[in-house]
Amino acid sequence: MSNVDVVNRVYTGFAAGDIGAVVATFADDIEWTEAAGFPYAGTYVGPDAIVANVFRRLGTEWDGYTAEPDLVIGDGDQVAARGWYWGTYKQTGKPFRARFVHWWTVTDGKIVRFEQVVDSSKVNEAL
Repeated sequence: MSNVDVVNRVYTGFAAGDIGAVVATFADDIEWTEAAGFPYAGTYVGPDAIVANVFRRLGTEWDGYTAEPDLVIGDGDQVAARGWYWGTYKQTGKPFRARFVHWWTVTDGKIVRFEQVVDSSKVNEAL
């Protein structure tokens, strides 16, 4: 399985609502960075911290939150994905659509690092 395949498994897992499949791609000491200005900004270390501080909140605070790449490319252990987020914030009922770029580092078939770049202003407009 290529490193691009590993990252594509993440997006497939998200689309299916299978967080277990997503977490199965993570190294135990994965570093996950949500962009400054994004509602869940910060760097989280380890699958449990990522699930608690990002995935659980996305799943409970949003309706239909989606991350869909339209391009995934890789070179060695580096994989980049460009795509769109969208969803509706439950408290306000406001939808959003925002462009993202995700930068992944994959080592020995496991994701060891993730960094998000996103148009946070579009997300924050929904809040």
